[in-house]
Amino acid sequence: MSKLGLIAGNGRFPFLLLDAARAHGLQVVVAAINEETDPEINTRAAADPNIHVHWLSLGELSRLIETFQSEGVTRAVMAGQVKHKQIFSSIRPDWRLAKLLLNLRTRNTDMLLGAVAKVLSDEGIELISSTQYLEPLLAKPGVLTRRAPDEEEAKDITYGRTVAQAIAAYDLGQTVVIAAQACVAVEAMEGTDATIARAGELFRTLDLPGEAGGTETTLRRTLTVVKVAKPNQDMRFDVPVIGVATIHAMQGAGATCLAIEAGKTLLFDPAAIIAAADQAGIAILAK
Repeated sequence: MSKLGLIAGNGRFPFLLLDAARAHGLQVVVAAINEETDPEINTRAAADPNIHVHWLSLGELSRLIETFQSEGVTRAVMAGQVKHKQIFSSIRPDWRLAKLLLNLRTRNTDMLLGAVAKVLSDEGIELISSTQYLEPLLAKPGVLTRRAPDEEEAKDITYGRTVAQAIAAYDLGQTVVIAAQACVAVEAMEGTDATIARAGELFRTLDLPGEAGGTETTLRRTLTVVKVAKPNQDMRFDVPVIGVATIHAMQGAGATCLAIEAGKTLLFDPAAIIAAADQAGIAILAK
């Protein structure tokens, strides 16, 4: 039986990939990250002898390599978020990771994960696309919900894509929140859902360009969330992801429209996402 290594971050992504890999008849060797991975992964392994779980800390790159090599893993995938603040402030790197960090030109996520992928490759472990077994979950082009974006939301999408693509090129984030063609919030290290929540808080006290003072006027506006892939997105890591929690975050913030990139954005449980959006009156456009 072929083996696949799974470097598991937080959230449901690792479990979706685990299910997909097992459906393809693969034995899965999970490198579970102490600081991130849901302990439920142990329950899954207990119920399936073809899932082997090894727990390690985020900074233990040498141990990750040794684990995969001892298990005979030659292909691996990254799935699940690792919080950016963990990567850059909380880890205690082993000698191999410390050397890698010292040699980075810039300490953004793409540079770091690309360097890790190169080290794995040098050790005989190929890092493959995180969507290889999840292609049915990639967003299809078109309006995904009952409601299409209205005229104002469409203007916000056009403007938001320009801003989001610019910041994504610098690996600053992949999400912006727009109102009346003004940028309310830009994603940084906090992640998409936290960015949306922050936008909701800002929006409640924000005077938009051309608006005269006030809360009463601006609250009639709505927020549009735009999420893009990076230019030349490396599908091995940091792939744009949307879940039901994103829809709930939008609803709480007063956001009414979501624009994503077709073919490059994973929808975790598409039916549930669309049902939640329809119930909330949120339009979703994939383009």
